[in-house]
Amino acid sequence: MENVLRPLIVFGGAIALALVVGWGVDRALRRLDARHPETPMWGLLRSGRWPLQAVVFVGLLNGFSEQTHLARNHQETVDLWLNLILIGATAWLVLRIVTAVVETAYSRYAGIAHDAARVRRVRTQLTLIRRLATAVVTVIAGAAMLLQFPALEKLGASMLASAGVLGIVVGIAAQSTLSNLFAGLQIAFGDMVRIGDTVIVDGEWGTVEEITISYLVVRTWDERRITMPVSYFTNKPFENWSRGGAQMTGTVYLHLDHSAPIAEIRAKTEELVRASDMWDGRNWSLVVYDTTPTTIVVRAVMTARNADDIWTLRCEVREGLVTWLHREHPYALPRVTTAPAAPEPGRNGEAAAGRAPEEAAERPGPGRTGDTGGTAGKDDTGRANVPGARRAT
Repeated sequence: MENVLRPLIVFGGAIALALVVGWGVDRALRRLDARHPETPMWGLLRSGRWPLQAVVFVGLLNGFSEQTHLARNHQETVDLWLNLILIGATAWLVLRIVTAVVETAYSRYAGIAHDAARVRRVRTQLTLIRRLATAVVTVIAGAAMLLQFPALEKLGASMLASAGVLGIVVGIAAQSTLSNLFAGLQIAFGDMVRIGDTVIVDGEWGTVEEITISYLVVRTWDERRITMPVSYFTNKPFENWSRGGAQMTGTVYLHLDHSAPIAEIRAKTEELVRASDMWDGRNWSLVVYDTTPTTIVVRAVMTARNADDIWTLRCEVREGLVTWLHREHPYALPRVTTAPAAPEPGRNGEAAAGRAPEEAAERPGPGRTGDTGGTAGKDDTGRANVPGARRAT
């Protein structure tokens, strides 16, 4: 009877005590969270209730397992599994605490900081710190679990004996992995690129969505995800539109006819820019940027608060100018010219116009005859002798 009651008492007591400890800690954290709403730490720590209860329960079983006499012939196996579960539950609890601390640090800094770039920088650093802490805790827990097996101790000794050769081999094999690891640390603390930055990589415009120890994810404007190794950002050039401040200057280019009314286009550009909510009020301008044999290139410059606003503002101004030109000044749009050139203005133009009939009469044409077949004769009145033409009486 004692052999049955003792295990039941140990198991029941361990479960009851684990539930009581978890409930008491959760209630205390709830009160702290209500008293200190400015920090989310106490609310985040409540997520560690289950791993805490698991640690308490397995710890009590591990401490009183020998007194239950339930598995006398398999005591070593039971102790091994209890130790493995205890190590795993402890690592789980530590990771929950690390996550709560990191999230609290970021929330408090974001609440008092006024520079969005610094907030993104701290977020990137804390995210990589949390990932490094997760990797370290996981490795330590895995190593602790492996050391629980007696057979692996001899294996560890043999591995240490050949650590020199093995280290060289692993170093060569993991060269790219190690480079990405150090590149990730350089990105985190070198402030090269941060989560939320707008970048252009290999001609793709997007926003940095995630940074890990080994890779970086860029979300493009059409919601695609580009995954790249972090070593790319330390070895190759890339555009970071968010570095040095979020304010940006954008341009709109228009190819127009040489007769385009520049003054009216400049006034319309000012109207469109000032009417847009995306303009930050800093600067705008419009100039003739270049000229070609068939068109002129007009450049409109405008400013906005960030990359998203400048993109929208450029599209609005471009669309507004093209629509207005098509409606009010269609001749200003580029076209292929097939009409003859305009006559020269002034005296030269009048002289050219006065000579036109005479030159037309002297110019050879169909129906005109002559010695060479190319010049028409004249009658005694001085008029062209064109067959079929009536003479005035």
